[in-house]
Amino acid sequence: MLMERIYREQTASLPLIDFMPEGNLKIEGRSILEDAESFFNPLVDFVKSLEVSDVVFNINLEYFNTSTSKNLLDLFKYLESNNHVKNILINWYFEEGDDDSLETAEIYEECLLRVNFRYHEYAEVA
Repeated sequence: MLMERIYREQTASLPLIDFMPEGNLKIEGRSILEDAESFFNPLVDFVKSLEVSDVVFNINLEYFNTSTSKNLLDLFKYLESNNHVKNILINWYFEEGDDDSLETAEIYEECLLRVNFRYHEYAEVA
């Protein structure tokens, strides 16, 4: 099955989404979703259908609400349960001093068995 790339431009409340069929996934920006489930459904379908052995998932969310957080964890779990995918690396980018973002990622890491996390702290943007 030929998969289509999912690309959505970033807005003030929606993150940039760039999901490539070869396993390069990206979410960045702000995620203040009213209906996170319907936003994430196509992303879940995408990761369930991936047929690659290696996935690199870059996440750089400057802010995300609780419903985004729950759906993000679900997305990771679906990715992890995909038997085609052997290696999963999540690059988690967070602003210097953003302990909430770091703690959330560490909680995700504890919930997932086959996912490797790399944490990337960057300087606060003025």
